[in-house]
Amino acid sequence: MTAKAFIAAPAGLTVSGEERRFFGAERPWGFILFARNVGSKNQLADLVAELKELGGRETTPIFIDQEGGRINRLRPPLAPAYPTPAAIGRLFALDPEAGERAAWLQGRLLAADVMAFGINADCVPCLDVPVAGAHSVIGDRAYGLNPETVAVLGRAVADGAMAGGVLPVMKHVPGHGRGNADSHLELPRVETSRNELAKSDFAPFRALATLPAAMTAHILYTDVDPRHPATLSPIVIDSVIRKEIGFDGLLMSDDMSMKALSGDLYDLSAAALTAGCDVVLHCNGEMDEMRRVASAAQPLAGDAERRAAACEAVIARRSETMDEAALRAEFARLMERLG
Repeated sequence: MTAKAFIAAPAGLTVSGEERRFFGAERPWGFILFARNVGSKNQLADLVAELKELGGRETTPIFIDQEGGRINRLRPPLAPAYPTPAAIGRLFALDPEAGERAAWLQGRLLAADVMAFGINADCVPCLDVPVAGAHSVIGDRAYGLNPETVAVLGRAVADGAMAGGVLPVMKHVPGHGRGNADSHLELPRVETSRNELAKSDFAPFRALATLPAAMTAHILYTDVDPRHPATLSPIVIDSVIRKEIGFDGLLMSDDMSMKALSGDLYDLSAAALTAGCDVVLHCNGEMDEMRRVASAAQPLAGDAERRAAACEAVIARRSETMDEAALRAEFARLMERLG
């Protein structure tokens, strides 16, 4: 049975009987984990193993947001804390070679942290380029304030993740840096011209267009599509993401339950898939909502199935061997240069 075009999230530390029946019947393509799903080392490893069993294949994607800085679902003692992406950007400004190496190391070490539990997909790098006056939801999650820096460091992080056998997901395409609101709470609007967006916001995604996966931004770009946020916009997805940026990898929505989107979860999910998202993401674990999302999602087929298979091929690669202690020591030495 082919997996369906959605990513689901369990509600707690274990898979409930109701969830087991639902996931087994509806076959989401992958799963995503949050702090509510993280207890002990053994508990988390068991949860991941059960989700892969329900997915029916060892390459079932198990996603997490583990960026470094303030966005981390795994925290000490389960995983180390890391500097913010912005700190790596400051090192890059001081010494480009050292900054790029630190970015690769952080990607590689984040991969080691999540793979210790069997988690095989990390929603990094964040390629958003903040501007003055934008909402702080991105802030120090960005690697810099210019698209060139963000592209170089984002590429290094993604390469480090893949060297560790982890699927990276660049976000939030085509750019969240100008958002005037937190899309978890309301819909941001960006009124910047498309030409200006192409020079700055779109540029890091265009530079990294060969990466295997990306996550959409729940943002209304009024000069591109004044009616629909990117996740629901055939214009943004086809004209900007697929054609102008040139991305042909798997496009997953940001969380469909975020307040930036309003309406029934069936209608929203169907609209996102019709607009051109390959899979839709649902994060809060609410069973009634998941049922609506699953009802809208169809079995993966065509380009979406091809792109999903390419992502699983990244997961299937064996991670490159490393001297973890030596790489952690090198990373620490590089970051100490910031004082």
